[in-house]
Amino acid sequence: MKIGVTGPQNRIDELKLKISSAATLVEIKDTDLWQLPNLGLTAFIDAGFDDTPEHLHHYLHLEFPVLISAAKTQLARQLAGQTCTTPIFGFNALPTFINRALLEATCYNADQKPVLEELAAQLGWQCTWVDDRVGMVTPRIIFMIINEAYYTVQEGTAGKADIDTGMKLGTNYPYGPFEWAGLVGTKDVYELLNAVYEDTRDERYKICPLLKTEYYKAL
Repeated sequence: MKIGVTGPQNRIDELKLKISSAATLVEIKDTDLWQLPNLGLTAFIDAGFDDTPEHLHHYLHLEFPVLISAAKTQLARQLAGQTCTTPIFGFNALPTFINRALLEATCYNADQKPVLEELAAQLGWQCTWVDDRVGMVTPRIIFMIINEAYYTVQEGTAGKADIDTGMKLGTNYPYGPFEWAGLVGTKDVYELLNAVYEDTRDERYKICPLLKTEYYKAL
């Protein structure tokens, strides 16, 4: 099985761990995406699509499934008005969320679900379908916790290290909220929360000013 991949290097490295020996992973440069139909691929993964939606036109008419990073966007929005014959699926490709047995996925055409389910089975992944909504499920929950942790620091209730320790001991999470934000990247945390807030107008996702400040300082 030969799977093509493009995207940020840290996400590709995590995909390599996830795929392991189940398939051959071929890294493809953005400038070579036009060659996708001729590379003999079983599937293709764009692990950075929600930051590079201009790639979409390369994926509309392929004979193999395409998985695109869609945590910060929505398939329905990206494919609106497009004629697409490719089975395209969204998945959670944010750092730290890739290399796990669970594949958190969305679809545009429900009739195409068996295509991804078959691919996932061949790779030893468990495919879990979630609604085609900005933020998916896991990122919404974890990033909302990160946002609340920033509010706690901003209010002077506790420091970052104490909050990280408390969360790991109290919830058995693999990382504290600030550790997790550092591993994912402040940019992705901020942009996903902002996208979810714009989509829902739910105050739970309104970004803490301290997080917003750190985001702008990191640009």
